[in-house]
Amino acid sequence: MATTTPDTTRTQSATTVGFVARYLAIGAYFGFVLVKAEVLSWYRIQEMFRFHSFHMYGVIGLAVVVGLVTVALVKRYQLRAADGSAITFTDKDRSWARYLLGGSLFGLGWALTGACPGPIAALIGAGLTGFTVVLVAAVLGTYTYGLLRHRLPH
Repeated sequence: MATTTPDTTRTQSATTVGFVARYLAIGAYFGFVLVKAEVLSWYRIQEMFRFHSFHMYGVIGLAVVVGLVTVALVKRYQLRAADGSAITFTDKDRSWARYLLGGSLFGLGWALTGACPGPIAALIGAGLTGFTVVLVAAVLGTYTYGLLRHRLPH
């Protein structure tokens, strides 16, 4: 049976705090970059949905390319996560109905609010406090999905 000493517990706490602080710093930097690149701008998002500007399509396209290259590199070189665990990918079912429904709901919410769910925290942090309503709606939507998940096509 393993025992923990106060020194061991203190070291584990410091490691956890350092680990969390590092990712909070990376997240804050990423949010700053999103704000400066105007990716969070309601006007940029509306331009995209009205096909008036390539800006957002370029950003999204670049993100897809970076994701594809990253996944290919992880698979090819069998890279590991920061904690040393293996990174695994599982194949998805090739059904289109769930993607059509989910994508339509996602796009509708994005068009109505002018914000993708990902940067809601950055928008609130940028001073757009009206997006707290969007955050609450996103959390309620996630909770509702959890309640209805067993009834939805997966």
